[in-house]
Amino acid sequence: MDYLKTVVPSQLLAERGSNLVVINPGSANIRIGLAQHDAPVSVPHCIARRTSQVPKKNVQDQLLNSQVTTVQHMERERAYDIIASLLKIRFLDEEATNNQYPQKMGRVDAFPPQSNNKKETVIPWTNVFEKSTSSSSDEGNSLKSGEFSTEKEGNANEETNLTEPKYREHIFGEEALRISPAEPYCLRRPIRRGHFNISLHYPMQQVIEDMHAIWDWILTEILRIPRNQRHAYSAVLVVPETFDNREIKELLSIVLRDLCFTTAVIHQEGLAAVFGNGLSTACVVNIGAQSTSVMCIEDGVTLPTTQITLRYGGEDISRCLLWTQRHHQTWPPIRTDGLTKPIDLLMLNRLKESHCHIREGEVEAVAIVHSYEEGAPPGSHKTRLTALNVPPMGLFYPMLLVPDVYPPPPRSWFSDSEDMLEETWDFPRRPDMSDGYLAGGASGFYPMWENYPVFQSKPKKQDTIGLADAIAKSILSAGRIDLQRKLFCSMQLIGGTALTEGLISATEERVLHAIPSHEAIDTVEVLQSRTNPASVTWKGGAVLGILDFTRDAWIHREDWIKNGIHIGSGRKYKDSYFLQAQTMCFTNS
Repeated sequence: MDYLKTVVPSQLLAERGSNLVVINPGSANIRIGLAQHDAPVSVPHCIARRTSQVPKKNVQDQLLNSQVTTVQHMERERAYDIIASLLKIRFLDEEATNNQYPQKMGRVDAFPPQSNNKKETVIPWTNVFEKSTSSSSDEGNSLKSGEFSTEKEGNANEETNLTEPKYREHIFGEEALRISPAEPYCLRRPIRRGHFNISLHYPMQQVIEDMHAIWDWILTEILRIPRNQRHAYSAVLVVPETFDNREIKELLSIVLRDLCFTTAVIHQEGLAAVFGNGLSTACVVNIGAQSTSVMCIEDGVTLPTTQITLRYGGEDISRCLLWTQRHHQTWPPIRTDGLTKPIDLLMLNRLKESHCHIREGEVEAVAIVHSYEEGAPPGSHKTRLTALNVPPMGLFYPMLLVPDVYPPPPRSWFSDSEDMLEETWDFPRRPDMSDGYLAGGASGFYPMWENYPVFQSKPKKQDTIGLADAIAKSILSAGRIDLQRKLFCSMQLIGGTALTEGLISATEERVLHAIPSHEAIDTVEVLQSRTNPASVTWKGGAVLGILDFTRDAWIHREDWIKNGIHIGSGRKYKDSYFLQAQTMCFTNS
């Protein structure tokens, strides 16, 4: 402990973070990097594999999206009008009486963009062919002048075959999102809406294989940590609160068995966010791309009864932006589809980040909208977007967003006789238990999961209430009035959507209105994040990993492969429910 009193934080990061890889997987992006780095590498969590399937699907799970029903459409219009009255703008079908800016739009392909804003630059198509080497042509040019021309002609066909373009078998990250629909590729997203994206169209084995391929590519090509060197590294997994026990176990198998890390530990995003901002008590509101979670932390320990999961996020705001502009007839006459054309969703996300914010009054902006048609170069259209403050308000009125529906896996898939979140084991391991219960068996891809008896499993709750109501409900379930008051004044917004201008003040106002009148609470406050809200959970995972000197909860590769977490191994995953804030004093100093 004397060492901790004298060491400089930067020195501690350099010494203990050089061989510690922090992995924070999400539905849309994965943040990964060495703990000694200031910020992680953020990569779209997807992979595009070459396919010969006919008819070809651009996205593996595009058949799972539900169409908007008439009732949903009516509820969406009603939610828009409620938001319009709050923001003091015209209603959905109300004509502008004094519109000084007539709606105009037109193609601007022939003119270079006047703005240097990166968000408005054209997103290019990905080159799906492997990089050709010029070695063969160099050899052809180095032939001596005395050789016969017939020999050159004879080698011409061979050189042509060598330089013939060859498709890449798989493409990762943002490049995968920018593949033209005309190319023979199918995009896969291993995680969807905060869970493994398992369905009849996307079986579990493919999900696991794709996730392993994405992570292995990032480690090898971006972090420059090849497989044969990973035995010298440990991993910190920072997982969303939405994950079930079995999903956490599968991630451990990927990290320890497939990626060959020597040890690993798991922390939840809520607790990691608190450590990332140097707090001890807070209500953490994590607004992700496809799901949102609310969790309260007291003195460095999570309160499991306060957890609420909402099935909407930043991507739903982007799709709502498209619906709003089309309804107001400000969107160019182009075929924009954020569900089956990933590059369109990429463009919509950039428009949302650049122009959407929350404030009263009409919010309009002139923007460049791009069209991406199959077999044609990208086109540019200049238009005036309107009602840009409405889509972000969908967080408080989720019926405006109408998120696409992805049916979850059968609940029996999550059945688990070994609870990773609570100390529920009161029985010894039976001597008649077959080896099929253990990871690393010889039968099948993941045999240890197929032999489990089916127990009643309680699924994670997916509430459809608004964000302000969810925050109030979560904090009021904490119990003590003194703790409730402290949490209402210590709200923390994290995730990329938390950067939306005006969201903090809107959250404070809506939460104050959501508190029942009989509660003795009259003050709410959202704390400013000390670090980037999009990567604060990753930073917190790095802090937890570096300051965990005892490593009692860390799982060794050999133990996991041989024994899983059965009680005879003497090791068991400890969730953040049981993590004490023993390093809080160092974090806050």
